[in-house]
Amino acid sequence: MPAVDVPLLPAPSQLTVQPGKFVFDEHTRLKPAPGTEAAAALLREFLAPATGLPLPTAADGQVALALDPALAALGQEGYGLTVTPDAVLLHAAAPTGLLRGVQTLRQLLPPAALAGSPARGVAWTLPCVRITDVPRYAWRGAMLDVARHFQPASYIRRFIDLLALHKLNTLHLHLTDDQGWRMPVAACPKLTEIGARRAQTRGDGIPHGGSYTRSELSGLVAHAASRGVTVVPEIDMPGHVGAALAAYPELGNDPDRRLDVWTEWGVSEHVLGVHDRALDFCRTVLDEVMDAFPSPYIHVGGDECPTAEWAAHPDALRRVREEGLAGLEQLHGWFMGRVGEFLVRRGRTPLGWCEDGVTLPRSFTVLPWRDAADGLAAVRRGHQVVMAPHRATYFDYAESEGPGEPPAQPGPPIDLAAVHAFRPPADWEPQAAAQVLGVQAQLWTEYLPTPAHIEYRAFPRLCALAENAWSQPRPWPDFAHRLRQHHVRLHALGVPLDPPQREPQLPALREEPHR
Repeated sequence: MPAVDVPLLPAPSQLTVQPGKFVFDEHTRLKPAPGTEAAAALLREFLAPATGLPLPTAADGQVALALDPALAALGQEGYGLTVTPDAVLLHAAAPTGLLRGVQTLRQLLPPAALAGSPARGVAWTLPCVRITDVPRYAWRGAMLDVARHFQPASYIRRFIDLLALHKLNTLHLHLTDDQGWRMPVAACPKLTEIGARRAQTRGDGIPHGGSYTRSELSGLVAHAASRGVTVVPEIDMPGHVGAALAAYPELGNDPDRRLDVWTEWGVSEHVLGVHDRALDFCRTVLDEVMDAFPSPYIHVGGDECPTAEWAAHPDALRRVREEGLAGLEQLHGWFMGRVGEFLVRRGRTPLGWCEDGVTLPRSFTVLPWRDAADGLAAVRRGHQVVMAPHRATYFDYAESEGPGEPPAQPGPPIDLAAVHAFRPPADWEPQAAAQVLGVQAQLWTEYLPTPAHIEYRAFPRLCALAENAWSQPRPWPDFAHRLRQHHVRLHALGVPLDPPQREPQLPALREEPHR
């Protein structure tokens, strides 16, 4: 009898295939132990649309979910799964581990189980397996930029579900930039009244806008939590603040100047001032951000901050003297230090984009995006890092140079093999490698105006990143074999694997990478 193929993605730590299969049908019942109710509810929620099965609770249910302190070695996210012809046991040391196991159950079922509408005539079978599974990294993320092109909360929920299926546990939501402000701030209503809308998108003549309500953000946080995903908000500062300056000019370096929300891509020269008004604004905004997002990490941007305005402003030069700084070049670090200290006092960890490994204050956890070597420099300086080098994790670059490819971030393509080959600390000394929290994909949306564009660029490269983030390195043929079958799951989910039709406007090429 030929071996049963079990193409799970990401690959589990240990998998043993055994004879037989378990069948989900109208007689199947769940047996959730105390503390596992959320995982049982999630399993029902995911399976109901396609299967129509109610999966009620029963004391003698065939599908048991349990928390077992004896499994502490599996950590917060690990789980064990045993499938026999008569029963299924999903157990873990912590509730989040059960949520990861639910995603494995979904992948073990026929791909039609992932569809959002009834599938007729399908036998809902699981292969008999024994699985023990633990993640390689604690941080397995994806950044979605909703500042350049706004996406509705309904789509963010779908994107969260796609992350959860691949056992990614962090959605980094880029909420503000020069081109739009999406986060409601009750104390500063003009941020969304003015800053959420721009007149056009670089030459296409199409107005663009949108912002979230506080209720929508709370709903996204709750939806993500039910899937074991943390939403990490980003509020950019002191650069990338064109939308904020359009709303409140006094926050910048020329209070009499009136700016529109920026309609260009790239890096604007307009930045926050370093005066008390700007710092008070940052604290006010971050207080409301922390109210809305319970994440232990708060991202505050921190890179691509031109200093020409500071060099010409008396307040900035006075600040250099008063703070005893060696020169204007230390003003950026001083500003980020004040913001970081504010977050630390409130029990949060500041997170920032790292351009060189040595710029941000040591209280920050950093995302090195220019080069992987910057991650090693940051670790040696005392930072924990989430690896995000642009030539392996920026999925707004094209995957190929095919004639049907829609416009993308200027630069050479990043193909699937390059993402799979990325091994963040493979050649680092062990002590340094231990400071790598994980890896994260980036989806900047200058060239991704629609959900179809986002998903076309994300997949299947996000599958390779998820594999490396969760699993120990596997050979390319092994991954490619599982991915071919995973494509059927993506198709069932409606993920576009062909280029979308609407093409965004292509601006002039940039020589420098830009996040």
